[in-house]
Amino acid sequence: MAQPLLLDSTWRDQQKFENAEAVYQCTIAGTSGNNKENSGSSKLINEIAEARQQIQKALSSSGGSALSSGGDGQFNNRMNTLETENKELKKIVDDMKKMVSKLESRVTALEGGKSSATVSKPAPAPADDDDDDFDLFGDDDEEAQAEAEKIKQERIKAYADKKAKKPVLIAKSSIVLDVKPWDDETDMKELERCVRTVVMDGLVWGNSKLVPVGYGIKKLQIMCVVEDDKVGTDDLEDAITHFEDFVQSVDVSSFNKI
Repeated sequence: MAQPLLLDSTWRDQQKFENAEAVYQCTIAGTSGNNKENSGSSKLINEIAEARQQIQKALSSSGGSALSSGGDGQFNNRMNTLETENKELKKIVDDMKKMVSKLESRVTALEGGKSSATVSKPAPAPADDDDDDFDLFGDDDEEAQAEAEKIKQERIKAYADKKAKKPVLIAKSSIVLDVKPWDDETDMKELERCVRTVVMDGLVWGNSKLVPVGYGIKKLQIMCVVEDDKVGTDDLEDAITHFEDFVQSVDVSSFNKI
């Protein structure tokens, strides 16, 4: 009840208390006119004095408590504010830690699991002044060239082996020869037998027939297949004309590549 009176800034009964105070002062000074007034005023004075004492007690007892309660309230409010700010700051720090952790994880994943720390290689020792013309990387270049030459030779060998395994296309030709006898009395069967006795690597004899030339003379037309790299037409002509008792001449009637 004392605290609201302390905080109340309006004195509603000011006139009443001022009149009582004036009567009290007159009574002390002995200026009162009659006993009736003195008896009435003494009662009022006593009430005023008692009220003043109660007000002073209330003020003295509530003043400190009000001040202390007001100070405690401000302190508590300040403490609550600081605790709230501390909680907010702690939350911000925790969020920042989480963000940093996520960023580190992403960087680690992008670098392929490698650690961010890089190991520095030791710098090569400086060469002496006397060795200025010495090539520090000469050995490395020679080793690299030797390795490249080795790889080149291996590739050439592999290509040669592959080419060797590949079947070679053999060029062949189909030839028709006209073998002419001396006269109509020449034994054509014996002539053909002699021709077929010619044997060469890459020569295969085929069909044959007798073709009339004139005056009862017939020529032997015989077909053969030869490998171009092994047998030539000149070789065939020389071998057949070797039978001079039966063969007058040899001509190439047709020559076709197979």
